[in-house]
Amino acid sequence: MDVRRAAERYPGGDAAAGIESWHAFSFGPHYDPDNLRFGAVIACNEERLAPGAGFDEHPHSHTEIVTWVVEGELTHRDSQGHETTVRPGDVQRLSAAAGVRHVERNDGPAPLTFVQMWLAPLRPGGDPSYEIVRGIADSTPYAVPEAAAMLHVRRLTQGERTAVPDGAFVYVHVARGDVTLDGVELGRGDAARLTDAKDLEAVGVTNAELLMWEMATAP
Repeated sequence: MDVRRAAERYPGGDAAAGIESWHAFSFGPHYDPDNLRFGAVIACNEERLAPGAGFDEHPHSHTEIVTWVVEGELTHRDSQGHETTVRPGDVQRLSAAAGVRHVERNDGPAPLTFVQMWLAPLRPGGDPSYEIVRGIADSTPYAVPEAAAMLHVRRLTQGERTAVPDGAFVYVHVARGDVTLDGVELGRGDAARLTDAKDLEAVGVTNAELLMWEMATAP
């Protein structure tokens, strides 16, 4: 188990524009050849947008982009004609494929925090696609077959236990609260990279929310 603390993330964004970004993997000017990916995950960014702030239209390609809103509401628009509002509990996925452009904004009155995770597809190219699942349940994993990955969402109360998926590669991100994982305490924004995970449990130290990627692909 390789634990990465929230304080170790690379800072980014534009404070003057109301954008605060925290990157778990090598990103932009923060190039780290030893931290390019884990399994299929190539980015796990925590983004905080003030009301009225956002990312203007920008391109992506050959990436599976999965977004989870922690608090607030995210407005999404893309070059394929999709325009949606993503709220806590929703899973949004944009398959960039051969190329797509999108806009992400906080058009609401309250601060917005969301976690955006990028996964490398098994095969490049193809046509872009978009999907949003409203109010995903803990018992319903979300599959991204293009990246041989499965997202498990777990919401824990204090003292509640949950199994961590067994897998060749498992990436665990604490979206809110505090947990212990195999005896190690993790707080909000912390992550654990697990290789050959088997028979592990997470326990809520407080009420908590976990995002766990179960993956078959090698880093």
